[in-house]
Amino acid sequence: MSDALPIEVTSPTPLLELRGISKEFPGVKALDDVSFAVFPGEVHMLLGENGAGKSSLMKVLCGAYRADAGEFYYKGEKVAIGSAADAQKLGIAVIFQEFSLVPHLDIAQNIFLGREPKGRIPGTIDRSKILADAKRVLGTIGFDIDPSTIVDKLGVAQQQMVEIAKAISQNARILVMDEPTAALSDRETELLFALIARLKADGVSIVYISHRMAEVFALGDRITVLRDGRRIDGVRPADVTPDQLVRMMVGRTVDMTYPRNFADKPGEVLLQVKGLSSSTGISDINIEVRRGEIVGLCGLVGSGRSEVARAIFGADPVSSGEIIFDGKTISGEPDLAARRGIALIPESRKSEGLALLRSVSDNLVVSALRKLFPSGLFDQRSAQRTSDGLIRQLRIATPSARQTVGLLSGGNQQKVVIGKWLAAGSKLFIFDEPTRGIDIGAKSEIFALIDRLVAEGAAALMISSEQVEICHVCDRAYVMREGRIAGHLTRNELTEENIVRLGMHHA
Repeated sequence: MSDALPIEVTSPTPLLELRGISKEFPGVKALDDVSFAVFPGEVHMLLGENGAGKSSLMKVLCGAYRADAGEFYYKGEKVAIGSAADAQKLGIAVIFQEFSLVPHLDIAQNIFLGREPKGRIPGTIDRSKILADAKRVLGTIGFDIDPSTIVDKLGVAQQQMVEIAKAISQNARILVMDEPTAALSDRETELLFALIARLKADGVSIVYISHRMAEVFALGDRITVLRDGRRIDGVRPADVTPDQLVRMMVGRTVDMTYPRNFADKPGEVLLQVKGLSSSTGISDINIEVRRGEIVGLCGLVGSGRSEVARAIFGADPVSSGEIIFDGKTISGEPDLAARRGIALIPESRKSEGLALLRSVSDNLVVSALRKLFPSGLFDQRSAQRTSDGLIRQLRIATPSARQTVGLLSGGNQQKVVIGKWLAAGSKLFIFDEPTRGIDIGAKSEIFALIDRLVAEGAAALMISSEQVEICHVCDRAYVMREGRIAGHLTRNELTEENIVRLGMHHA
């Protein structure tokens, strides 16, 4: 299909245009003759499966990658983008899905890193000015927080807001947002959308990567679809349906309703949590999960969902209460929980789920070493067979099992995290935001995989900020509010309205 845009635009000259961009890595052609244009004051949605080339294209745009071929034009004039400094001079700022914050610096220092105001004494920073400037920027996006707060103390959603503030502070004229709402609450998402409207009115161009169809049609002025490193089409939201977009993205029809056979008669109780409390802020948690069912754990971001998961897995200390797994009271470290058959697929895959410098194969078998090699002797061929099988089963897009896992796209990295627990033969799978950053086609595959696991006798506890996922996938759900269980919803009661009611108000 031609790369010429088939739709009319309000401005005859793009603010920025990429022509014939190609980028190749060892064994992978990430981008193949891709052309892409952004016009002033528009939200340009960029869609595609994980591994389609979206992130690679944006890294070329911001100078993180140097294109092997292609040209760049800014306001009709040919320019060079060979470094991050080149991109910044053109007013390009990127908010990547994986944060680029320095965890042990405070919010203000992160926002103005490398651009700190100088103090009166040479070599010093004007601390009062940087705090005041940070507070002003945070105010523009509706984020009311002390800018002297250390970033490492923030939750995922709050860190995302700092990333947004950091980009806004650079007075960007072209702002790239890669899944910016993936970890935001509904209220924070509303604030972000209002901010995007203000930026558009100021003539700022926004490139928005999302896997959420509602966002695509609510925000998008134009849509570009990538597949396998190539540009498939460019359309307007009014001229296309969600199903048509999905077919463009994946090259096949995908059922987005996540159909499954719900557990009318689940098995015996596999996990029982009684009065669980922790210094992390959760208190008096009482839940149970049976074999053969998927139980949701939902509520607003910051309500304590992840803290419950970490306490069950032994990653956070328990101050009181009891955890009974498979009929036995358990306590201890994550390694002991993993040996007993508990798996945690964490929200932050890069920092908690993967060894980024190791291969895909190493990551896939690491949790199953005792199971695969009971004698203690490692067999490379056996490990290779296991990893190759999981790569096929999960459709992990990688040139080989030897590829460094840190070089995969975010969605494929998530599949590797899930795969390592499949290899270990776990009985209870705790999924913390399992589809965060996962494309639509892969979501269906992930949910089908979870369904198959519980159908074979395992159990799943699933945390998701996507209420529609909880309603479509789970047999029942617990709703959290302010560190406590606010209510339990049976299958018949499980609606988005009830989740919001319990999560936001005292029922």
